[in-house]
Amino acid sequence: MDFTIDKYKELLVALKNSGLAFRLRHDVDRLPQNSLRTARIETQLNLKATYFFRVVPESYDEEIIKEIHSLGHEIGYHYESLTTCNGDVDAAYQDFCTNLEKLRQMVPVDSICMHGSPRSPWDSKDIWKKYDYRQLGIVYEPYLDTDFSKTLYLTDTGRRWDGYHVSVRDKVPFFQEKWESEGLSFHTTDDIIEQLQDRASILNKSGYTILMTTHPQRWNSFGMQYIKEFCLQSIKNNVKRFLIKRK
Repeated sequence: MDFTIDKYKELLVALKNSGLAFRLRHDVDRLPQNSLRTARIETQLNLKATYFFRVVPESYDEEIIKEIHSLGHEIGYHYESLTTCNGDVDAAYQDFCTNLEKLRQMVPVDSICMHGSPRSPWDSKDIWKKYDYRQLGIVYEPYLDTDFSKTLYLTDTGRRWDGYHVSVRDKVPFFQEKWESEGLSFHTTDDIIEQLQDRASILNKSGYTILMTTHPQRWNSFGMQYIKEFCLQSIKNNVKRFLIKRK
């Protein structure tokens, strides 16, 4: 079974033992208690990650944010201001600043990451066509500050590792096709683990640093939450396919 919490532990161990350089990023879209669970597992394995929290009720939990930070992980802001402000860039910037300050009242925050909002016509990264997040003390936005010529981006968007086919925004144009042509496209977690464990694999020989994004709400022990997530994501993937075709 894929996307269980045990499978996530297995993936972390394989990453740690591979000898490859990697960064762990988590988008906390909802179910923040799942993020606390993965954060504790990573701490047990002496790994550090960045947790990007949305400032909405289904993600934002002050006690969990502070506890994850206390475990040694980094907290970032998962912003979606252009969507929540209906495309008004100036209002979106003010909303962004307000939410950033709200997070900073609890923990240090110097990294941000756009939330995809697949049903929205607006891409929140477009705020930075007018404004400069560096003037706010932000040093890193993964979509804008990663050298993808040297970095392989792996994300579990769509509850699969080749979900860029059904993703509206959680993908890297041009490079996604390049990685696929190089044999660096994976469907299941086991596909990645097998590559990591094989010293002669394409992945081990690629020379890429890995930037791995997971959504902790997707990783559950088998039970009602596991089944619910599986069913909901299947529906969402069909909606995303429809939205992509419309574009």
